[in-house]
Amino acid sequence: MADTNQVIEKSQLKRNWFVLESLVTKDFKLKYRRSVLGILWSVLNPLLMMIVLAAVFSYMFRFSIENFPVYLILGQIMFDFMNRGTLGAISSIINSQSLIKKIRIEKMLFPLEKVAFELVNFAISLIAVAAVMAFFRVVPSIHVIWGLPFIIIVAFIFVAGLGLLLSALAVFFRDVMHLWTVVVSAWNYATPIFYPFEMLPDWMQTLELFNPMYHYVTFFRDIMMWNTNPGAMECLVCFGMAAITFLVGLIVFRKTERNFILYI
Repeated sequence: MADTNQVIEKSQLKRNWFVLESLVTKDFKLKYRRSVLGILWSVLNPLLMMIVLAAVFSYMFRFSIENFPVYLILGQIMFDFMNRGTLGAISSIINSQSLIKKIRIEKMLFPLEKVAFELVNFAISLIAVAAVMAFFRVVPSIHVIWGLPFIIIVAFIFVAGLGLLLSALAVFFRDVMHLWTVVVSAWNYATPIFYPFEMLPDWMQTLELFNPMYHYVTFFRDIMMWNTNPGAMECLVCFGMAAITFLVGLIVFRKTERNFILYI
C-alpha cells in the first residue's frame, strides 16, 4: 500500500510539474507574441526604466549614493519581481475559471505559475544588471556565490506566499485586486529603491525593519555592489519573513479552495 501511494504521489508530482511548465511556456508565448525583440524586452525593460529614473534622481542622490544606477537597478528588479508576481497571481484563479470548472486540477498551480513566470523574467533581467555593473566597473563580492541563490529562493517563497493569499482572497472579494495596486504603489515609495535609507526619519527607519522588501533589496545590494556579507541574522530574518508569509498564504488557500467553484 505504501509503495502504491508513493507511485501515485510521484505521478501527481510529475503531472503538476508538467502543467506548471506548460503554463509558464504559454505565458511567455503570449507575452512576446508578435514582438520583434521578444524575450530581449526582459533585459531592455529594467535598463530603460533605470535610465529614466537615474536621469530624474541621479542629481539628487549622486553625492550620497555611489554608483547610483547600479543601486537603482538592483532595487528596481527585486521590487518588480514582487510587484509583477503578485499582480499576476491575484487574478490567476479568476482568469482560469473555465479550466477549473472543466477538469480536475491542482488550483494552487495557477498563482504559483505566475510567480514562477516572473522569476524567470527576474533571472533574465540579471543580464541587464551585469551589463550596468560592468559599465560602472562594479565587481560583486565573493558572497554572491551563496547569497544570490539564497535571496532568489527566499524572495520566491515570499512572493509565492503573497500570491497564494491574494489569489484566494480575490475570489471572494474582487476589491482586493484594486486595493492591492494601491498597496503596492505605496509599498514601492516606502521602500528605499531610488533614495538612500539614511534620508528617512528615525521612526520610518524603525518601520523599515518590518518591511520584507527592504530586507530583500538590501541583501541583494550587499552581495552585488557593497562587498558585504549580510550575516546569519539577516539571512534568518529574510528566510523567516518568507516562511511565515508562505505558511499563511498556503493555509488560507487550502482552507478556501473548495469554495472557489461557487464564486468564480
